[in-house]
Amino acid sequence: MKSYTVSQLARLSGTSVRALHHYDEIGLLRPAFIGNNRYRYYGEEELLRLQQILIHRELDIPLSKIGAILDARDFDRLAALQKQRERLEEQVARYADMVRTIDRTIARLRGECAMTDAELYSGIVSPEKQAGYEAWLVERYGPGIEHELETSRKAMANQTEAERAASMKALEAIETALADALRQGVSPQAAALDPLIERHRAWVTSSWGREATPQAYAGLADVYEHPDFRRRYETIEPGFAEYLMTAMRSWAARQG
Repeated sequence: MKSYTVSQLARLSGTSVRALHHYDEIGLLRPAFIGNNRYRYYGEEELLRLQQILIHRELDIPLSKIGAILDARDFDRLAALQKQRERLEEQVARYADMVRTIDRTIARLRGECAMTDAELYSGIVSPEKQAGYEAWLVERYGPGIEHELETSRKAMANQTEAERAASMKALEAIETALADALRQGVSPQAAALDPLIERHRAWVTSSWGREATPQAYAGLADVYEHPDFRRRYETIEPGFAEYLMTAMRSWAARQG
């Protein structure tokens, strides 16, 4: 069995000797054995454990929790690697989306291509923030909504980049028209607003991957009470958040 000293393992893994000593001190990574020369030696099992420590650190898991994860009786290294690979693939896809958004923004600033305002933010909402939104929804509406969230995720995942861009462009056009109605003094409760609201509901149906019934659509207006949504809509037009929510609820109420 090949073994490595602390300095050799530090060079091999790109970790500092000090970090390896610290991992030993806190019981996170013990050497396989101590030689007669009083050097620490690490074998294959320790190399694999160090790999897990470093991967968990890259995934922003604190050292205080890594030991408990690795020492759990049901810890499966192969299963852990597979889950880590899936998570990293999601990050790669997200970063690829961000790179495309940056490239298109550069082209827009150079006058080389058209780009909607909504497309400026494609791929930029972090998975953590998305998870926060979903947790807020589950807390507010109960675990029954998780199936609907999963349906929506699948619908979005099945869209091509071109389809997502077209969808966001369509949403921007609807929101612009609604903001114009607000500026023109059209009441959010007026039936005259129904054609625009029905376009918005159709967009929601497409985004969700299922029918946005009047009841569900009115429920979405409750979701827009979230501070982040309010901030977004207020950047379109002052008062737009309340205007849109009232219009959505009024339309739903008229459907009986």
